[in-house]
Amino acid sequence: MTHSTGALVRTEITPARSTAPLSPAAVSAMASLEARLAGRAVVRAVAVYETAALHRANLAELAAAGELSDLDADGFDIAADLMAGSRATLAAAGMLHLVEAVV
Repeated sequence: MTHSTGALVRTEITPARSTAPLSPAAVSAMASLEARLAGRAVVRAVAVYETAALHRANLAELAAAGELSDLDADGFDIAADLMAGSRATLAAAGMLHLVEAVV
């Protein structure tokens, strides 16, 4: 809510009574929504993992040729961090098998 001066004014809204439990249809709809959102997180984690793995492999080739700059070395570490975060997301979703074959 805004005051006549344009400043935001915090207001508390308290329900007059407690809310009823969700209906079975609402519970089902929420479960479906949660599954779709989790699916998006899995897709994103796989994409991030695969991209970071490819970038890291390219940087490893530069390192093997003695051409890895300090910035590239930082990128190598960041790629490893991204891969670890993606693996954690996939492990929590029980979908780690999606990236286990990726180098």
